[in-house]
Amino acid sequence: MSMLPLIIILLFLLFSAINVLNEYERGVVFTVGRYTGVKGPGLIIIIPIIQKMVKIDTRVVTFDVPAQDIITRDNIPVKVNAVVYFRVIYPDKAVLNVERYMYSTSQLAQTTLRSVLGQQELDDLLTNRDKINQSLQQILDQHTEPWGIKVSAVEVKNVDIPQEMQRAIARQAEAERERRAKIINADGEYQAAQKLADASNIISQNPVALQLRYLQTMVEISSENNQTIIFPLPIELLKALGEKKN
Repeated sequence: MSMLPLIIILLFLLFSAINVLNEYERGVVFTVGRYTGVKGPGLIIIIPIIQKMVKIDTRVVTFDVPAQDIITRDNIPVKVNAVVYFRVIYPDKAVLNVERYMYSTSQLAQTTLRSVLGQQELDDLLTNRDKINQSLQQILDQHTEPWGIKVSAVEVKNVDIPQEMQRAIARQAEAERERRAKIINADGEYQAAQKLADASNIISQNPVALQLRYLQTMVEISSENNQTIIFPLPIELLKALGEKKN
């Protein structure tokens, strides 16, 4: 009976020494407090009491950055949130070089978001989203590299603008549409006037063309159901009649 507690203790130590790591997991091993390597995946034997293992997940982590109150460079208050995608590349650095790498990365993402977006104007924040995302990703990746973390992407999700600023933007967009419509209308009238000027130049150089146009107009008038047809007389004929009277 005295051997039973010893057997139980040995079985407990044996089972605690056996560890199984999945394909996406790695184990950072410490022996008597000193770092001795990274193990996994598969079956890992850890000597109880003497060795300790910190398990690290190497899959991509999706982290939602909470909404941040930001003042843009043109002094407009906005509320912006984002999402960060990152993964642990070097498990040993994630354990040895930083305490709680998940928390540290999240705090860094929040401060970087406020710093970068605070340097942008509202129009750039709304239109140059891809450029801002790339800038955020590069800055975060540079700061997390010593921690063994790779930031693969950063996406700004929502930009909440005050109601009065939304109305101002709507008025600005409407004014821009009216400006473009007036430009298109003026351009069309200019082209039409240019064509008429070209036609008048051609007719003035060839009087026969004027007569042909006159006959064409008469044909078009006669094809309609008009009761009265007015025949315009050429100006040259009127001038000739006036000279005979004199």
